[in-house]
Amino acid sequence: MKKVLVLNGINLNMFGKRDPAHYGAVTLAQIDDSLRDLGLELDLAVECFQTNHEGEMAQRIHEAHGDGTEAVMINAGAWTHYSYGIADALAILEVPIVEVHMSNVHARETFRHHSVFSSVVKGQICGFGINSYLLGLRAAADLLQDPD
Repeated sequence: MKKVLVLNGINLNMFGKRDPAHYGAVTLAQIDDSLRDLGLELDLAVECFQTNHEGEMAQRIHEAHGDGTEAVMINAGAWTHYSYGIADALAILEVPIVEVHMSNVHARETFRHHSVFSSVVKGQICGFGINSYLLGLRAAADLLQDPD
């Protein structure tokens, strides 16, 4: 089984409580369970990690460099739009990276339209709620089969 690391950033532990108009009622635990279930179908071992501390996120990304992680999926929350530190950490990785967002960031506040991760991710999936994550995992699985 290939290992996919799912990274969730700041405030995402509040899914199910935070702004249901944009994020729905699903919790992060439910998302994680759905990803693990889909991972089994796709022959992937899915590890989920969430933190509200930027340094912890960078540290987990550093650990992914040598722990057998073969693909990364990330929803960094607001860090997506300004954390060059996380972008630099992701750039160290030599595995495919998929960026996901529950809401359509391009239909929201202007500051959300830009991702500082754009140059280090293979692509971005947004606006489909929990399906953004499931589509992201399918994309990661496809990239593991054919990285080009």
